[in-house]
This record gives sequence, structure tokens and C-alpha cells, in this order.
Amino acid sequence: MATSRSIRLWPQSDRPREKLLAQGPGTLSDAELLAILLRTGSRGASAVDQGRALMEAFGTLRHLATAGIGELRRVSGVGPVKATQILAVLEIAKRFGEQEFKPGEPLRGSGDVYAHFRERLASEPREHFYAVLLDNKHRKIRDVSVSQGSLTASIVHPRDVFAPVVRESAAAVIFVHNHPSGDPTPSREDIEITRRLREVGELMGVRVLDHIVVGKGRYVSFVDDGYW
Repeated sequence: MATSRSIRLWPQSDRPREKLLAQGPGTLSDAELLAILLRTGSRGASAVDQGRALMEAFGTLRHLATAGIGELRRVSGVGPVKATQILAVLEIAKRFGEQEFKPGEPLRGSGDVYAHFRERLASEPREHFYAVLLDNKHRKIRDVSVSQGSLTASIVHPRDVFAPVVRESAAAVIFVHNHPSGDPTPSREDIEITRRLREVGELMGVRVLDHIVVGKGRYVSFVDDGYW
């Protein structure tokens, strides 16, 4: 294994860029992939050392994806430029992993909504609550971010939820939120809030079609999974 001296002095077989070209990106460790992104090291540490330090600090790339600029900069040798490079690439990866549910497209089922939100929400450290607005033919109008924070600490108020529904003249709505724990099983609060929002929707003549809870690698649909 090469030491922390300049990567240019390493045997070619150990250099991340040359290794990728010769053997493919799948052969590189997470730290080596980060080293290619970072490009240069700092005094006394190679780019690979910095990649290893990032992985030691955050454990996994998914945890790294939840970090902010300040957290990244606490890793030795990672300044604002490198921090923004890391965040930009991780955001690209999130967007690539999503299957976009575009405005104007008809809703086919809960899987469409989950595929659209899974990468955006699966690694979030806080709960985010969204409303997906639909027209009378269940074609998407747009997504609306309603609130951030635990549903027990930051209660979703019907006024905040249905204000954009009224503005957009939406005929139907689907609610989406994530569980940072990774387990999408609805909590008692989730069930109570959904019941209350359905009641308000009925009074307003707006159909609440579903509530999707996003976890890590899976989701729960209130309709499909019998929570309705």
C-alpha cells in the first residue's frame, strides 16, 4: 500500500486515476474515488489520505451526502472549494438516482412517487413533508415543500398544506415524507396527521389520494399497505 507521499511518486498501479483507466471505476475504493474528485492533497497528506479521512469521519457515502459545508471543512485539508466539489457530485448522484415524475405526467401508482423522491429523501437527517399536486385527471402539477423537521415537533398544519392546493387549483394531492431512521413504518402521529388532512380535503373537495413514507431502500403507501 502506498504511503502519504505525493501520489506522483507512487507506482502507477497504486495511483487512483491510472487504476481507474486500467481496471475500471468499480475497482476503486470510496476513498480513491474521492481522491480523483479532490485532485490534490495538502501538506503531508495525499488526496487519497484526504479521501480516507472523509470516509473515516462519515462512515459511508450516504452519510457523507448528508453533510453540510461546515462539517466537510472540519476534515483536515478540505477547504471551501473541495467541499463544494464533493457536494456538487453527491447532488448529481442523487438526481441521477431519481426517476423524475414530471409535471403533466399522469400518476400510475405509488411507485412513481417513491421513485421520484427516494434519492432526495432517503439520506436526509431530518423529516421533510411534501405535497404532490395533481389535476382532475391525476396529472402532476408540481411538488410543494410544506415543512421540515420531525412531525411531532413541527406539526403539519392543514392551512400550510392546502394553501398551495388552492393557489394551483389542484383537484387531488398526495403527501410524501421521509423517516430518517430508514424504517418507513407509519408512526401514530403519521396516521393521525393523515386522517386530519383527509378530513380537510373532503371538506374542500380535494381528493387525498395517498401518503407515501420514504425509508432507506423501501417505502410505505397508506393506500397500498392498508393504512387508509
